[in-house]
Amino acid sequence: MKRRLFTGGAVAATLAATGVFAQTMPKSVTRLVVGFPAGGGTDVLARLLAQKLGVMWGIPVVVENRAGAAGIIAAEQVARAEPDGSTLLMAHINSHGIAPGLQPGLGYSAERDFTPIALVGATPQMLICASNQPVKTLKGLVELCRSRPGEVIFGSAGNGSAQHLALELFKARANIDVLHVPYKGSAPLVSDMLGGHVQYSFEGMTTATQYLGGGKMTAIAQTRAKRSRNFPAVPTLAESGYEGYEASIWFGLVGPAKMPQAMVARMNKDVNTVLAMPDVIARLDQFGAEDGGGSAQRFGDFMQAEREKWGRLIKTARIAVDK
Repeated sequence: MKRRLFTGGAVAATLAATGVFAQTMPKSVTRLVVGFPAGGGTDVLARLLAQKLGVMWGIPVVVENRAGAAGIIAAEQVARAEPDGSTLLMAHINSHGIAPGLQPGLGYSAERDFTPIALVGATPQMLICASNQPVKTLKGLVELCRSRPGEVIFGSAGNGSAQHLALELFKARANIDVLHVPYKGSAPLVSDMLGGHVQYSFEGMTTATQYLGGGKMTAIAQTRAKRSRNFPAVPTLAESGYEGYEASIWFGLVGPAKMPQAMVARMNKDVNTVLAMPDVIARLDQFGAEDGGGSAQRFGDFMQAEREKWGRLIKTARIAVDK
């Protein structure tokens, strides 16, 4: 009799736990919205994450590309979604680190309208030049800029882009003045660098790698606090006399505000599990993405610190978006 009672209680407990699990996860399909075109680095990693999470959750996790305005359009869409886990966003430094300080009329609050889930990774930017440039060291570049203030040409992927802000932070820390030429994206910028029209730029590692590997470009420095495993011979600005310099391109998983805590905890746990998988680690290494994972609180605190840092720089440097 006691054994039968125990068995029944165990079954009831199992069913109850299953019910709690079901309530903490999306019930049918989850859309993972990406604010950039298919095929880019953020999109590729989002699809890898979606495939793994779909298997773990037992539901389809479908990537939806809503490109435009450097990720802002996608962020606005997810900010208005129901907080039931059916719509998530691959947040990006542009939409959740830079735009809040750059665009006062932003259609969402990066702080109040989203639920942090997990940091997926951060990649360095590379300070690069065409390999035929005569000055290819950080010390030499700073000396050149100081000897010719406002004349050395730096390009960027656009006003207010992560690449532009990396340049502005470098200018402030090195106390130099340069001629900034914004482009509409990295492709035309790199083309003009190879053509000799632009001398230097900060560029995301995923874009820069293909040119650095082919010998067409030279890496002068990188922008994270520690050297990337992919470029162990390239010094960081932080170790080259600019202590504390940090200007990564990062991305992570967020949802709409007011998601259930149990759901966030489960999603965070599963993202951390995915990031520890060998094939995922290998893919992240290809993009130079490091330091992902940790708690949802860690990601939330990280994004807040990024907004404060870039907001101060945008105000000090009087950076404005293109009209």
